[in-house]
Amino acid sequence: MKKQAGLWIDHRKAVIVIISETGEEIKEITSNMQKHVRFTGGTASQDGSTEDVRDRQFGNHLNNFYDQVVAVLRGADTIQIFGPGEAKGELEKRLEHDGVKERILVVETVDKMTDRQIAAKVRGHIPH
Repeated sequence: MKKQAGLWIDHRKAVIVIISETGEEIKEITSNMQKHVRFTGGTASQDGSTEDVRDRQFGNHLNNFYDQVVAVLRGADTIQIFGPGEAKGELEKRLEHDGVKERILVVETVDKMTDRQIAAKVRGHIPH
């Protein structure tokens, strides 16, 4: 049996379900960040405005979050990505950059999902 991975992701957390011959494993990775982040430090720095600095800090934090998610997905033969907003597309681009685009089966817009719903989708049994 191939190692199949499916995940539901937004900018706050990723719930990853991995199914293999040894069973099912569920991992949750949190970014510890809200979508509209407000870093403190109200003065502009030499290299840009306060907003630019905030955007860079947010981007750096997200990159660390995506690094953690990609590390879990690295051994998967197939990957399915679900989520409500921008994070799923950002992760897809990240996986393309890492050379695993061919393993992505689907990227689908889905609101909230339970761990069991994610696992069912990964197995191909989509609940109605």
